[in-house]
Amino acid sequence: MVHSPLDSPLSRKLSAFAVLSAAELAVLADLHGRISVVEAGRDLVHQGQSRHAAYILMSGWVCSYKIQPDGSRQIVDIQISGDFLGLRSVLLRTSDHSFEPLTDIRVAEVLAPDLIDAFGRAPRLAAAILWAASRDEAMVVEHLVGIGRRAADVRVAHFLLELGTRLALVGRGDTAGYDCPLTQYHLADALGLSAVHVNRILRQLRERDLVVFRDGRVTFVNFAALVAYAGFDAAYLDQAGPLLA
Repeated sequence: MVHSPLDSPLSRKLSAFAVLSAAELAVLADLHGRISVVEAGRDLVHQGQSRHAAYILMSGWVCSYKIQPDGSRQIVDIQISGDFLGLRSVLLRTSDHSFEPLTDIRVAEVLAPDLIDAFGRAPRLAAAILWAASRDEAMVVEHLVGIGRRAADVRVAHFLLELGTRLALVGRGDTAGYDCPLTQYHLADALGLSAVHVNRILRQLRERDLVVFRDGRVTFVNFAALVAYAGFDAAYLDQAGPLLA
């Protein structure tokens, strides 16, 4: 249960765009009215599903993915606490991809009328949520560049840094590292690589004293050197500070 609007990971995330008033935070808290727990491995939304909702991810990890005709899976993105799930597709007649909890999760269900009502009551909150959606789109663009143009080792390093930067915004990580339940198979499906190739790259990064991914923990051994190695520029994540005070 969210004891205060300020406790919400989403409110922490949105604070990178706008300093929300007490009234706006109250509207945000109202969006957390229908909370449920979903077990790992049980799809929250199925590709092709109609009459679905959006969800605010309050705790846990989720992957969004698409299944190809040959049965292969492409992970589109990894969602963490404070992210919206299906914010874009909730306004479509059918969902164009699936959401699978990678851990047990707590979510708040948000129906389209809830969003429309909240946007009418708090336009600045609407702008902040639009910022979050735009930021998600910028990440998808970055992932396309990564898969299409980055060398495999740089791709993995960049992805781990992006996750760390996102987690830092909601108080779940820092430049020392972060807890991470992803497997090498998840990384492979997200980055267009094989699990064997991911294993080899992680070993190389570890041997270069850049980063260690072991036992559910990403540890940045030399954060600055890893940033340089990956050519990582976090500007596309737009976390410098609030634009609206």
